[in-house]
Amino acid sequence: MNQRRGAVAPDAALPPERPRGLSAAEAARRLDRDGPNALPRAERRSLLVRFLELAREPMLILLGVAAALYLLLGDLAEALVLCASVAAVVALSLYQSGKSERALEALRDLASPRAAVVRDGALARIAARELVAGDIVLLGEGDRVPADARVLACHDLRADESLLTGESVPVGKRAARGAEASAAPGAPDSATVYSGTLIVAGHATVEVVATGPRTAMGRIGHALGTIVGERSPTQRDVDRSVLVFAAIGLALCAAVTALYLAFRGGWIDALLAGITLAIANIPEEFPVVLTVFLALGAWRLAAQQVLTRRAPAIETLGAVTMLCTDKTGTLTDNRMRIAALAAGERRWSAHVGTAIPVEFQALLQHAALASELNPFDPMERAILAVRPDWHAARDRWRLIREYPLTPALLAHTHVWQAVDRRVVACKGAPEAIAELCALAAPARAALLAEVRTLARSGLRVIAVAAAEHGEGEALPDTQRGFAFALLGLIAFADPLRAGVREAVAEAAGAGVRTIMLTGDYPETARAIGRAAGLPDADTPLSGETIAALDADALAALTRTHDVFARVAPEQKLRLVGALKARGEIVAMTGDGVNDAPALKAAHVGVAMGRRGTDVAREAAAIVLLDDNFVSIVRAIRLGRAIYDNLERAMRYIIAVHVPVAGLALLPLLLGGPLVFWPIHIVFLELVIDPACAVVFEREPAGADVMRRPPRDPRRRLLGARTLALGMLDGLGALAAAAAVYLAAWQAGLAAPDVAALSFASVVAGNLGLIALNRGEGLRGALRAGNAAFWWVAGAAALALALSLYAAPLRRIFHFSTPPPGALALALTLPWACVALLHGLTRRWRAARMPPG
Repeated sequence: MNQRRGAVAPDAALPPERPRGLSAAEAARRLDRDGPNALPRAERRSLLVRFLELAREPMLILLGVAAALYLLLGDLAEALVLCASVAAVVALSLYQSGKSERALEALRDLASPRAAVVRDGALARIAARELVAGDIVLLGEGDRVPADARVLACHDLRADESLLTGESVPVGKRAARGAEASAAPGAPDSATVYSGTLIVAGHATVEVVATGPRTAMGRIGHALGTIVGERSPTQRDVDRSVLVFAAIGLALCAAVTALYLAFRGGWIDALLAGITLAIANIPEEFPVVLTVFLALGAWRLAAQQVLTRRAPAIETLGAVTMLCTDKTGTLTDNRMRIAALAAGERRWSAHVGTAIPVEFQALLQHAALASELNPFDPMERAILAVRPDWHAARDRWRLIREYPLTPALLAHTHVWQAVDRRVVACKGAPEAIAELCALAAPARAALLAEVRTLARSGLRVIAVAAAEHGEGEALPDTQRGFAFALLGLIAFADPLRAGVREAVAEAAGAGVRTIMLTGDYPETARAIGRAAGLPDADTPLSGETIAALDADALAALTRTHDVFARVAPEQKLRLVGALKARGEIVAMTGDGVNDAPALKAAHVGVAMGRRGTDVAREAAAIVLLDDNFVSIVRAIRLGRAIYDNLERAMRYIIAVHVPVAGLALLPLLLGGPLVFWPIHIVFLELVIDPACAVVFEREPAGADVMRRPPRDPRRRLLGARTLALGMLDGLGALAAAAAVYLAAWQAGLAAPDVAALSFASVVAGNLGLIALNRGEGLRGALRAGNAAFWWVAGAAALALALSLYAAPLRRIFHFSTPPPGALALALTLPWACVALLHGLTRRWRAARMPPG
């Protein structure tokens, strides 16, 4: 039974005459006049602002100093080329940052709150930023108020206005009396609700009076961010690593400058040599790559109907071991139809293909009277769809009292004032209705046996009851004060979503166990669990049993049960705690107000985007835009792929700096000709940057991404394992480049030939590192499927060829055209060394470290 999940406005909240709201044309005119219903937020950073931020980067500062030193040496051509190369690096960085910001901006728009509004007499959900003054909005428990508004009608409405007042006690609201003035936020018994505050009880129909900066929140300049921007543990880890590497680079810069001055003399050349080594060691790519991967990863998840509200969720998805999911609307379609009816001795099933007999009219009529007039609940929609003409009959009556469903009593009652009598209609869980009707033991047993029979087919079953109440009598405080009579049962079919069974199997193959939590009857839960392919679906654990267990016993039972029935929202929190105590990494779905604690406590809280409350969405780390279980599994697959690619990129960054730094330092230690000057480092940066941020980011998921256990969450992105593997790969490239350098120098080749061959070897090793970190083995490294790799490799090869064979560039790079045989060796040896060492590290990793 789910009376309040994303529902917005019951009949009690409607004014005596149902409003038609604004027309679409009038709303568009007011939106154009007043602007969007959004608080001012920081404008997207301009190109100039992003350029000035880049200009503060240590590497660019060092390159600027190098260009100035070339000018002091009188080498204008080299200074100009260096400046042009720096401009290319800056342009690439600006492109990457702009792409990330555009992705984040799109996510913010996607995450914009929604509002239930009446326009042209019809109820619709629109983006809250499209609201205008005069709009009629329906509010319910768990909703964020989207704009300042006057209450037209309400039932038991209370709002938490602590956002504006600092006072945590909710305040009651009432319907406005004529054109009364708005009260201040926090005032008791006022007829105004305020943008950004939270409806904690009741429901209402309100009329918008102020939007955007004209609201109370807008006037005090307080803004709430939809996408949380806290730095994740990985981001902090990267920040620390950059500082450590930068410190090492600057220390080496000072040491190399001193060595050059001591053994070779010439302070300008010494500074250039030191700057070259410093540039080679500053891993400025780390934060850029992490930012790009998280931003574009979040956008790729959104394309899979998964909105990321917190960056750490992307990292955690790949480590999830336990997936706790609701049944209705997540595993099932949430598009219900009446499948069977039972009233007294009469039975009807949709399978027989006949119209519903007249004998069931009282049952269905009272079920409709116990439903909302404008329902979002699919069961209530199914009830009203059977007899749509009942809308007119209900409009002639007046709803005078509502008794909401509570965890203690799973039933919902409406009291109607008809022309000459009061009609009481109630629907809810069969056991709750049996209690309200005070059924004798044999009648109760017969009712529940009928429920079990229907539930075994996977049907969702509710019971309906009715009562009469004298007009002059006071209404009781609770539903138990009525003398209810049982009218019968209604069973609803809510089929399993397409692809759910396959998704559960895929998750199981990836080491992710799925358990189902539902408020439904155990027999219904068992049938849906079996249909979904849950291994231990035959023995559902009930909420009543959970309540009687201590923490240790509950943790033990979660190992052997995959289906939990009649679970209350607060018991979800206990289950999360039990699973976490066992060391599981938990993803938990939820949509109601009371689900928020469990969503917050889970490692990955998953809220529903269509039917979920605002409170649930705010508590969750990710939001399912289509409410589909299959999307969660797709998100786990994509989250693993994103993390794999991020790890590849980080390993490549570490590896590629090893041969660059080594070949910058080796000639100084051996007294040989220098290979690298700042212009060479800039050339390599134009290969490294797009490789990190474009090539690896676009790598497709590996074939085994959902055939291996979840990643150990304690494993750091830049931990000892990544550093060791990156260093080993880099040592392979350095060994080849050093061998080429030493062979050319010992063979007596001129310094320009030695520099050309060594540089070609480093470029070839760089491309080899990119390729081998893309895939598993040489065949996987050169596989198709990522056009960005071939563009980067082709551009690097062309640029290298021009630097070796185009005379103007040769002079700037201080190269000469090397002998063809030596060049062939310089280009192939790095690939052989890198491939050999990469293969050895893969075997060592497989033998010594668990996968994932």
